[in-house]
Amino acid sequence: MIHNAIARSLALCLLVVCLASMAAADEAPVWPGEVPENHAGEGPFERLILRGPIMIDGTGAPPSGPVDIVIEGNRIREIRNVAMGGVFVDDSRRPQADENTRELDLSGQYILPGFVDLHGHVGGQGQGVSADYVFRLWLAHGVTSVRDPGSGAGIDWMLDHQQKSADNRILAPRLHVYVTFGRGHDGPITTPEQARQWVRDIASAGADGIKFFGARPDVLEAAIDEAGEVGIGTTMHLAQLHVTRTHMLDAARMGLGSMEHWYGLPESMFTDRRVQNYPHDYNYSDEQDRFAEAGRLWRQAAGPDDPRWHEVRDELIALDFTIVPTLNIYQANRDLMRERTAEWHPLYTKPALWDFFEPSRTAHGSYWFDWTTAIEIDWKDNYRRWMAFLNDYKNHGGRVATGSDSGFIYKTYGFGFVSELELLQEAGFHPLEVIRSATLSGAEALGVDGELGTIEVGKLADLVVVPDNPLQNFKLLYGTGAIRVDADNRVYRAGGVSYTIKDGVIFDAVELRAELRERVREAWEGENRVLRQPGLTPD
Repeated sequence: MIHNAIARSLALCLLVVCLASMAAADEAPVWPGEVPENHAGEGPFERLILRGPIMIDGTGAPPSGPVDIVIEGNRIREIRNVAMGGVFVDDSRRPQADENTRELDLSGQYILPGFVDLHGHVGGQGQGVSADYVFRLWLAHGVTSVRDPGSGAGIDWMLDHQQKSADNRILAPRLHVYVTFGRGHDGPITTPEQARQWVRDIASAGADGIKFFGARPDVLEAAIDEAGEVGIGTTMHLAQLHVTRTHMLDAARMGLGSMEHWYGLPESMFTDRRVQNYPHDYNYSDEQDRFAEAGRLWRQAAGPDDPRWHEVRDELIALDFTIVPTLNIYQANRDLMRERTAEWHPLYTKPALWDFFEPSRTAHGSYWFDWTTAIEIDWKDNYRRWMAFLNDYKNHGGRVATGSDSGFIYKTYGFGFVSELELLQEAGFHPLEVIRSATLSGAEALGVDGELGTIEVGKLADLVVVPDNPLQNFKLLYGTGAIRVDADNRVYRAGGVSYTIKDGVIFDAVELRAELRERVREAWEGENRVLRQPGLTPD
């Protein structure tokens, strides 16, 4: 009993940390570390020709090519199909190079638009990893645009690095800065007038949008409305502490642009209750309680045969609402051992991040106090129902986009994003629909689809090059590649992103990953440690 009381007290302290944005927002920014001013790429070039890849353009259209893509500076100026019958290249069709042209032979490879991660945090003091480490992992996996929902590094740091990335002075994706509601305000925001003024202030400071966890309904509605007035975006992780007064459909009706995760969505489809079926001894501050019970939530909502399911789906679509499910970040809930023993951890996960992942009552997302087979079975059922809604939402014209939320729950940056693609395919998305979710849908959600999200003439040159066809196997996008066996029965690895091109600058993704592996190796050796599974002691 004493142990449980202490545990819940520690968990309450954790809640204050991870949801501090709901109260007075004077908290210190997380530590982001130094990002050296050296973009470590080639270009942009006066003229760059990418020769011969097969193109997946991000719209959902099937692959085509080979193509030659001409880039001038940071924009795509020409896309020319140079194939005869999709097999032979007709040299007479190819754009010509001159002394000012850089050519890159991509014959036999696949080219896609740069990936958009709508839920990416830039590291921090809790995880003990710097933004430079995070940025490199993203780019090494083809992620060229990231929305940081919450911007825990602080708005000044985020805006500074957003500009440095835009100027190609640092190695980083494009950054979209969404500030946690209330951050920086002197005390809690308790009136609609305070909410409106706070929104005007952060818009004037340069923020791209707001992330909400919830608020009193009149305060929330005022903030969302004001965000629309000043032209910045809105998204929400709707905490259970607020969902009984405002579920996700309510928030969408107020004008909310998108949602993170799935909280508040099944509650919008309750038909025989208003409150989740919490056990009598449930405590939201105890994260095992919180996440174990979350795995039983979708079964309490209306199913696909119920009119309420259709009503919620259709109204959200009519409101042009974006769902960013972050399926991957809860993957460990349905198979903890799989995520904990992922093969990339020894190669790419730094010691401090590994320590943060380990079970702990004082670290957010490390709630494996007594994670049981029964809980995992609940979560597997939860995923089936959740995925069914996502696929149905997409099939009826709704926008589902990709976000990773890596840095928590055994998800290493970059690798978590690829996991998200695999899970969308599991949900029923065709691989081309998955790519659209990871590119065009994300750009649409950010309001930048006129510049990014597809491979089209006139758009910015954000591209991903993969040596094999990712539609055949998304595992080819992982930094560790996919296992194959050749005709002589030799095992080898295929895939891994070859190049990431952002703003016309070419990054050698293979080289980036090699440098990251060396940094991680040095970090473990520097601490005279090896990666061990939680609770196991040396022999």
